[in-house]
Amino acid sequence: MSKVTIRYTDYFAETMRRMREDGLLLTSVSRDGKPNVMTIGWGTIGSIWGRPVWIVLVRPSRYSYSRLEEIREFTVNVPGTDLNEAVAFCGKVSGRDRDKFREAGLSILPARQVRPPAIEQCVVHYECRTIHFNDLNPDSLPQAILDDAYPQDDFHRIYYGEIVAAYADPNAAERLAPADASPLSVM
Repeated sequence: MSKVTIRYTDYFAETMRRMREDGLLLTSVSRDGKPNVMTIGWGTIGSIWGRPVWIVLVRPSRYSYSRLEEIREFTVNVPGTDLNEAVAFCGKVSGRDRDKFREAGLSILPARQVRPPAIEQCVVHYECRTIHFNDLNPDSLPQAILDDAYPQDDFHRIYYGEIVAAYADPNAAERLAPADASPLSVM
């Protein structure tokens, strides 16, 4: 199925819902071209410095962190619920020692503007180039968040990726509709 160009805001609500429900798939690539995929559950889309951005959080302990430090580009891919098992797998297994694409049955889709690939089976794709990053400042977080999200003091690096391309399946609205939604609630 060919993908169609979209505005980066077209599937904002669906993207955020899928991230909260099961997670999204972020791809990165090393200097030698080896792709990696990881599950993300924290992030957002917005506008900073007059540019469309994806803000993603990645811990330094993750294999994808070293990829993002080498090649400051990534894709964020929105899976349908049919990929829930693959999303869970990519969140539990490290790409240091395993080929998560192959093992999860994910197909590489060459990206349009960046080096990391998109994922063919996903519904919506955002290609990003890092324009800024900073390390999370734990001193500015409420204790409840520190206790809940950082019991081992493994604080995230925050990447701000300018969205340089966004595209989706032609039937993205149908594929991302909540299972309990009536056809009218999707519009």
